[in-house]
Amino acid sequence: MTSAGTTSSQNGGAHRTGVGTGRGLTRTALRLFAAGVVAATATMAVAPAALADGPDVILKKSTVWKFMTPDDKLVVYGIDDPLVDGVACHYTLPERGGVKGMLGVAEEVSDISLACNQTGPITIKEKFAQGDVVFSERRSLIFKKMQIVRACDAKRNTLVYLVYSDRVIEGSPQNATAAVPIAPWGGQGGPVKCADWLK
Repeated sequence: MTSAGTTSSQNGGAHRTGVGTGRGLTRTALRLFAAGVVAATATMAVAPAALADGPDVILKKSTVWKFMTPDDKLVVYGIDDPLVDGVACHYTLPERGGVKGMLGVAEEVSDISLACNQTGPITIKEKFAQGDVVFSERRSLIFKKMQIVRACDAKRNTLVYLVYSDRVIEGSPQNATAAVPIAPWGGQGGPVKCADWLK
């Protein structure tokens, strides 16, 4: 009897331990999920000092026809660098249609192309750090966003722009780079040196 009772007690203890472990794992998963949501919200809420205004839609081209809902499409956008007069960038990205796209809850793919060019005399308004964000856009409901960041190649006096998408947990290897050599424009004197404007 004592032996059976001991076995029952041990089994019961093992059972309770298993339940406790399962609950612990569930709590851990919930805590990680909550932390991810908080981090994503904080990331979207904190805006860089100089961020480009909403992009201009240049072109939309349907790629997949959808019945009764928006088509999948490629969209070309144009933005001006808010910190550097005389530089404009154009990027193309796919946008999902269908029901999820119509409701704004589709997670967009990370394939993005980028081209940047000098459009006038280049004037840098204030100092910037390598990798400062020029433009940022949400690409899924919570976790994913697309960013265009700026850098200075001091040796070649060239502004470099990188577009990529990232997540709270992990980023994407999909990216594109565009370079804008700083050249004199019209009657402008010697070109500005981007190295002089680095923080």
